[in-house]
Amino acid sequence: MVTPAAGNRLWSGGARRPLVTFLVLLLVALAVWGAWVLSHRAGQGGGGRFGRGGAPATTVGVAKAARADVPIVLESLGTVTPQATVTVRPQVSGTITEMLFREGQMVKRGQALAVIDPRPLRMALLNAQGQLARDQAQLTNAELTLKRYQTLLAQDSIARQDVDTQAALVRQLRGTVQADEAAVGTARLNLGYSRVIAPVSGRVGLRAIDVGNYISAGDANGIVVLTQITPIDVAFTVPQDQVPQLQARAAASTLPVTALDRTRTIELGQGTFLTLDNRVDTTTGTVRAKARFANADGRLFPNEFVNVRLNLQTLRDVVVVPPTAVRTGPQGQFVWVLQGDHTVAMRKVTTGPTSATRTAVTSGLKPGETVITEGADRLTEGARVQLPGERPAAGGPAGRGGRNGGRGRRDGNGDGRRPASASPGAAGGGAPASAAR
Repeated sequence: MVTPAAGNRLWSGGARRPLVTFLVLLLVALAVWGAWVLSHRAGQGGGGRFGRGGAPATTVGVAKAARADVPIVLESLGTVTPQATVTVRPQVSGTITEMLFREGQMVKRGQALAVIDPRPLRMALLNAQGQLARDQAQLTNAELTLKRYQTLLAQDSIARQDVDTQAALVRQLRGTVQADEAAVGTARLNLGYSRVIAPVSGRVGLRAIDVGNYISAGDANGIVVLTQITPIDVAFTVPQDQVPQLQARAAASTLPVTALDRTRTIELGQGTFLTLDNRVDTTTGTVRAKARFANADGRLFPNEFVNVRLNLQTLRDVVVVPPTAVRTGPQGQFVWVLQGDHTVAMRKVTTGPTSATRTAVTSGLKPGETVITEGADRLTEGARVQLPGERPAAGGPAGRGGRNGGRGRRDGNGDGRRPASASPGAAGGGAPASAAR
């Protein structure tokens, strides 16, 4: 049997548990609600560190639009092409007795490069000269005999047939003498060919044969390859859409051309535009072009790949911005312009030539306006931004008019810092102590 005292103890213990659970749940709910209120107020206040909706203000890089001269530059990959590449081959056969050049040497046109044994050629010349002398003597004798026959014919002392036969012999011997003279000339020419000379001025490469070897006339490998490098040409391609402009500029003035190395950092030479090819390559839609360089220092090497920079025109006094400031959207190209209250506005622009360091803006932007160059991916119209090196306003939510683009109230000194008279425990992170009380 349960006594009244025991019943009271059981009832109080059973009723106390739901009450405790209810109080715990109530405290959790109050904590969650308080946290939501604080975060909501912080989002609505938006101090200097926050933009719209409580999101942190984006730190961006900026630059000012300026006026400058912008060159219209055509860039292409080119190949250094010598004006002449000659494989020096002998014109007579024989054994090489001398090499008169060093590999890699610069030589002049007409300079001897090698000597082929001239003794057989000299003997051939003497033989031809001997035959010429013999046939000349026979011709002289035949001509004297013809004169005697003609005298006898006038006296009617010889048959006309003998005279005609002798005249034919004279003409035959004259042809023989003429052939002998040609043979002498050929032998003398071959003797001169025993000295192999440079057909053009240029730089010799590595020799293909050594002294003591027998070489035939017109040997495929020859003795050495000679390239003319001063001046030298660079062949490159031009897009067919830019051909009319290039032709017009080339007809009006001389176009400067710059040759750069593969990294586009080292200048190899300055030259001038020379000519265009007479047809478009249908596979690439380009036209081959050629520029000429003096190459006095020899920095342009035959068959070398270079980057060609052709200055077509220079636009004077146009608005320029860094290339990273110009962005492309569904409606075309635009820039983010920084306003005075540290918000940004989208501005449609029309761009012109672009280089590695700047882009010309032909419309939509004025000189002196500030554009966003970095951090623009997260921006929206009217978003607040923070510049590098700026200190965000201290404290939490407050009134409008924060210096750094937030909506919080200015602190007592107007720059976001706590006044000297503020109490460390004051509410709002910057109100005076008297106001806190």
